Amino acid sequence: MRVVFAGTPEVALPSLRAIAASRHELVGVVTRPDAPAGRGRRLVASPVAALAEELGVPVLKPAHPKEPEFQEELRALEPDCCPVVAYGALLPQSALDIPPHGWVNLHFSLLPAWRGAAPVQRAVWAGDEVTGATTFRIVRELDAGPTYGVVTERVRPTDTAGDLLARLADAGAPLLVATLDGIEDGALEARPQPPEGVSFAPKVLVEEAEVRWTEPAMAVDRRVRACTPAPGAWTTFEGERFKLLPVRPDPAGPRIAPGELAVAKDAVHVGTATDPVRLGDVKPSGKKQMGAADWARGVRVASGARFGMDAADG
Repeated sequence: MRVVFAGTPEVALPSLRAIAASRHELVGVVTRPDAPAGRGRRLVASPVAALAEELGVPVLKPAHPKEPEFQEELRALEPDCCPVVAYGALLPQSALDIPPHGWVNLHFSLLPAWRGAAPVQRAVWAGDEVTGATTFRIVRELDAGPTYGVVTERVRPTDTAGDLLARLADAGAPLLVATLDGIEDGALEARPQPPEGVSFAPKVLVEEAEVRWTEPAMAVDRRVRACTPAPGAWTTFEGERFKLLPVRPDPAGPRIAPGELAVAKDAVHVGTATDPVRLGDVKPSGKKQMGAADWARGVRVASGARFGMDAADG
């Protein structure tokens, strides 16, 4: 088939590479416009745009896919199907109608669970033991289209959202190619999603990433891992934001109150509603990332100091 791939971030690259190496003819790529990045705020092409240019594939960067000019360009490419991975813009019906076989999305959950922008983060946060990726035909309702196929993936106890997403991106790429193969061969028929088991995965806001030390250690652990690498879990220390990388619940740790620090030579623990957690790397405001014990030693933090508890109590 003639295909036009739509995607934007790095997580879409395994699928783009797999499609480029498949039997299908990659005739174009759709991605988000160049965006400012770095200290100089220079306009930088998306990872998908950069790879497409390496592959010598035409790149379309509409401000919004509802633009008539974009839709004319897409029609001119005559795609049979448009595979999608993390494109990042809502597709109007007029664009969905262009390829005869529609737009086929690779979504990183086992639909109908975790429809929305942050399925991997929400799965980690909820403590799911198994998740996966699903291919489905895009319809106007959010992530509700009929499905073609799935792959499953175990959620490991120490997985961050970034760890899990990277594995799903790799596992999902051959699933997306197999879905395109099955559509072309007529061997795959999309099946409606079941009405039961629907859950939603809205984008994780920075405010949600603030650690609540009054929660149990398991909840603190999940929140931090779900928010790593983005938007980044945080608390406050002496009135300034303090970023946390993954922590480890420690049933054998010191008995301390929620938010209270216990500082030892080689470890820093923080109290929760249950067991304390041992801090891993931290990133104080305006400083580089470092081990928690190195931070505590450098700023002479003593046991009994506390992480911010005001907003975190709610």
